[in-house]
Amino acid sequence: MVRGKPEAVYSVVLPCRNEELAIAACIEKARAAMESTGKPYQIIVSDSSSDRSAAIARRLGALVVTHAVGYGNALRAGFAAARGEWILMGDADGTYDFAEIPRLLARRDADLVLGSRFLGTICPGAMPALHRYVGNPLLSRMLNLLFGARLSDAHTGFRLIRRVALDRLDLRAPGMELASEMIIKAVKRGFRIAEVPITYHPRRGQSKLSSFRDGWRHLRFMLLFSPDALFVFPGIALFLIGIILLVLFSLGPVQVLGFVFDIHPIFIGSLLTVTGFVVLVLGVFSKIYARLYLSERSWLAGLIISRLSLERSLLLGILLFLIGLVIGLRIVIEWVASGFGALTALRPAILALTILILGVVSFFSAFFLSVLGIAEPSGKDYK
Repeated sequence: MVRGKPEAVYSVVLPCRNEELAIAACIEKARAAMESTGKPYQIIVSDSSSDRSAAIARRLGALVVTHAVGYGNALRAGFAAARGEWILMGDADGTYDFAEIPRLLARRDADLVLGSRFLGTICPGAMPALHRYVGNPLLSRMLNLLFGARLSDAHTGFRLIRRVALDRLDLRAPGMELASEMIIKAVKRGFRIAEVPITYHPRRGQSKLSSFRDGWRHLRFMLLFSPDALFVFPGIALFLIGIILLVLFSLGPVQVLGFVFDIHPIFIGSLLTVTGFVVLVLGVFSKIYARLYLSERSWLAGLIISRLSLERSLLLGILLFLIGLVIGLRIVIEWVASGFGALTALRPAILALTILILGVVSFFSAFFLSVLGIAEPSGKDYK
């Protein structure tokens, strides 16, 4: 089905797993739509079936490639076989109407075009109520919130993408979360994304989706690609609350609304301070990794790289450790002088221990960054 010069080919990729009831109609509709463009094309069925799907696809002239089970694996295998300047993708279960392919092709001013089910028509019985009113809208809103995508249907399977844009995405997800990965990386790289309304039909055959498992995979992937939401903001919040409690109750009891709070909140303050600091350090690692290895623009990572060196980070850790050590030694000396009696200086002891821990974390975190061999694209090492 490849016609003309390979560099001018459209590629239609159909991920398929046990879709013998729908695969023939999908291929025929895709062929008719592509023929109407008058341009060269190829149809690829990326198959992991145990039924007759692959045989039907070959009989209809499609290129069949095999892959390990998984939606992401199916698409990546199809992409590897594609030779088109533009790549169309859509499920082979009859849910997407491939007669609507021209709608996507009309938006070739964008790098990535999404067929939105929520801007178009969802036929009765095509989408379970849980997916239509809870799952898909919630996941789309979360992706929009975390990454500024502004999409109505972030998890549609009917898409068109430029080959040069696809190659830059370096997609790796093996499962359903590849749909999120594609959009997240496209947003981060500044690609132009457009949506067009489509019609969503009831599928033919048995669904392969698992609502909660696949929903969690999307959510997990979004959080892992959003270190601000996962690490930085929670870390800052925990650290600031902990510091306030730690310093405030190190000075003595505090009266709030007629209630007197003594030493107990200082333990909570110490815990929150250390926890927040560790979470924040993990966020810093994630931001720097994203900047240097994923080409993500981040003012925080840029500031850290430009202002901190290994030596400065080590000095910060050593300074914190020495401050905690001095406070702790003073307490020990007073304790020894009292004849090893009851330790009454609990407040400064907890403060000293907390500062010591922060110093140790800072010290070894600096070495961890250096071990990673982090370097700016210009070649300036983090050292």
